[in-house]
Amino acid sequence: MNLSEIQEILKDLGIKDVNSGSSTGQKSLAIGDKLISSYTPVDGQLLAKVSETSAEDYDKIIKSSQEAFKEWRLVTAPQRGEIVRQFGLKLREKKDSLGKLVSLEMGKSLQEGWGEVQEMIDICDFAVGLSRQLYGLTMHSERPMHRMYEQWHPLGTVGIISAFNFPVAVWCWNTALAWVCGNVTVWKPSEKVALCGIACQNIFAEVLAENNLPEGISCIINGGVSTGEWMTNDARVPLISATGSTRMGREVGKAVAGRFGKSILELGGNNAIIITENADLESTLVGAVFGAVGTCGQRCTSTRRLIIHENMYEQVKEKLKAAYAHLRIGNPLDTNNHVGPLIDTLAVDAYLNSLAAIKEQGGTMLVEGGVLEGEEYKSGCYVKPCIAEVENHFAIVQHETFAPILYLIKYSTLEEAIALQNDVPQGLSSAIMTTNMRESELFLSVAGSDCGIANVNIGTSGAEIGGAFGGEKETGGGRESGSDAWKAYMRRQTNTINYSTELPLAQGIKFDL
Repeated sequence: MNLSEIQEILKDLGIKDVNSGSSTGQKSLAIGDKLISSYTPVDGQLLAKVSETSAEDYDKIIKSSQEAFKEWRLVTAPQRGEIVRQFGLKLREKKDSLGKLVSLEMGKSLQEGWGEVQEMIDICDFAVGLSRQLYGLTMHSERPMHRMYEQWHPLGTVGIISAFNFPVAVWCWNTALAWVCGNVTVWKPSEKVALCGIACQNIFAEVLAENNLPEGISCIINGGVSTGEWMTNDARVPLISATGSTRMGREVGKAVAGRFGKSILELGGNNAIIITENADLESTLVGAVFGAVGTCGQRCTSTRRLIIHENMYEQVKEKLKAAYAHLRIGNPLDTNNHVGPLIDTLAVDAYLNSLAAIKEQGGTMLVEGGVLEGEEYKSGCYVKPCIAEVENHFAIVQHETFAPILYLIKYSTLEEAIALQNDVPQGLSSAIMTTNMRESELFLSVAGSDCGIANVNIGTSGAEIGGAFGGEKETGGGRESGSDAWKAYMRRQTNTINYSTELPLAQGIKFDL
């Protein structure tokens, strides 16, 4: 893609000064002295430079969000839903450009870029319906002529820290729900995809302006680790929703808990598909390969391990090797390609270190990896998806590498397979491929998968927004998106109303004056 085409995409999203070295973004973006350079992993070229938020501007932004909250919380929930509905309509208009920017700045395939914007649209639709369903409960009191019920109130400013691999969708999972619940949001996108964050902010800023609402309802801060630390340590931000590595999550969780705040943590995954003797191999192959190489293996739900029945092992192995031989690796904006680049050369280094560790720990490479060279791959971020035979207990297998590395592990009994699947520190997504009902039900039972997501006859990757998304163990335990995940963005209040002429005490306690 040439510079003029890139400029047209960014212009459509309200971003100017491409390659000029100046700051960029809508007017509520903090203007600091430092700049963040955004490079595309597609060909390594500089896209734009974005202002890094200063400590002084951060404080102004938080104060702005607090003032906006005083107004926003008084808007009725269905009216807040109407604002989110309008945002969803804007996203439909900008789907092509925003999807291309996601692909350009992050490196995922164009189909996945458009799909990510569709996720934003879907969660907006979900949130609009939710705005009329923020239900509480009515309880019966033990005291006569008393009524008890519970209601839910917004928390205030919700801080969102998102990762590079889903530059826009995960923010929207959080913010669409937070908004209809009556909260305002402050977002720190990954500094690796800063332009995507600004584009989203620009789109929603149009909605706020058209409805004469304060900009502080949605704010953005840009920067690295220290910028995120300002927010995680800030008592003015009662909830932090953070997506990223387990290491990052430990620090965020500790900081937020230390000030008695709330946190939603969406951290690492080490996801497995169990392939039984009764699997439909045609659909299994599609789910396994897409799960392993989609987004170049940089999804938290990417398939890392295939746990294959010993009687099917050789057959599955040969089919995988044949499928990998036909993968097309290249520019993600070319819809003929299956696999784009890793996010940057640091990710490439992690990938190469993992390949070395596989061999050092006794693994066998079935499909060799490596870095691709040539003019088409001049960014240095294109790598070969690879397959290795390993044992589940290998240290490298227990560790999550954000890259297209797939591990094959053999099993004898389903109970053994489930134990292998669960025997990792992470607990996000899992799947079983089988046409046997007993196998699928055991996998879903209390004795089965210990993950937050457990699928039958679909892969580990590609969750819909209707269900709560999240995992257990070192994945963090948080839930986002659908179901009743909205409750995490609100505070519960129990109310008791006495409409009698007396004041009876609970538990029959007597206190006469």
